[in-house]
Amino acid sequence: MSNTVILALLFGAGIACLIVGLLLRARERERNLAEILDLPFGEHDVPIEAVTEGRNPLAEGAISMAGRMVNQFDAKNSLAQTLERARIPLKAPEYVLVVACAGIVAGSLVGIMTAQIILGLGALAATVAVGAFYPRHKVTKRRKAFGEQLPEALSLIASSLSAGHTFLRAIQMMTEEAEPPLAEEFARVVYETRLGDPVVDALERMAIRLEVPDLRWVVQAIRIQQTVGGKLADLLHTLADFIRGREEIRREINVLTAEGRISAWVLGGMPIALLFAIQVVNPGYAAPLFQGWGLMVLGLTALSVCVGVSLILKMVKIEV
Repeated sequence: MSNTVILALLFGAGIACLIVGLLLRARERERNLAEILDLPFGEHDVPIEAVTEGRNPLAEGAISMAGRMVNQFDAKNSLAQTLERARIPLKAPEYVLVVACAGIVAGSLVGIMTAQIILGLGALAATVAVGAFYPRHKVTKRRKAFGEQLPEALSLIASSLSAGHTFLRAIQMMTEEAEPPLAEEFARVVYETRLGDPVVDALERMAIRLEVPDLRWVVQAIRIQQTVGGKLADLLHTLADFIRGREEIRREINVLTAEGRISAWVLGGMPIALLFAIQVVNPGYAAPLFQGWGLMVLGLTALSVCVGVSLILKMVKIEV
């Protein structure tokens, strides 16, 4: 049994390294091409073979097939938009291919270690679910970090305006001192304005892209200020104080509801961990669960756990 597990681990690691290596090679080629297009002629010489050679045929075929699947099931291109918001440096077909390979490897390892095909399929489904959830989780995390940084950014912009700088120059100075993700998003606003786009329109697109309510209020307030007049610096200071107060309330709520969220994840993960441990230590003990009515019992148990976790998370979720 131990030799089988070791071979399975080595096989899974080899497949994962192969896929990651092929994707990294493709991304390096695209990065070299982007550097050439961004630099003046003759400043950065790169061998022509580095950017003209095609991808590995295996990776090209796999990515092409994944691209057709994405186009068929994701007509609105929501996955690509989510990856862009999450700043994951992969295209939608590449991400689908990585998740699929990770699911196959995880399913194979769990199936071999537990000697149960059902658990292997469950690990495959769980890996795919994690792969689908991860970009949205990262988007939410970046949105939360952006919201926490926004009041200080508005205060810096307001101080620069009071010192006599223009609005665009104040944003540019703020991006030089701020940290990601706020610096990345506002730097994109500066780049868009250099291409001839109005500052407020670039800010509005950023607000739509990030889906941060506080930022939308800021953009609307700036539009109104440009219409009716007034001191923009005083307006930004007022907005910064208001958003800072809302953020303090959010933090207090997160502290008060932390126990409920931890309880939900512990209670939801405990049955899965116990079943996996029992199946590895003593495979025959849980054998009746994988045949006949036992499968229905497992399905109903999984459904009840999912419903319970969802209810707990919904109860502790409070919008401010």
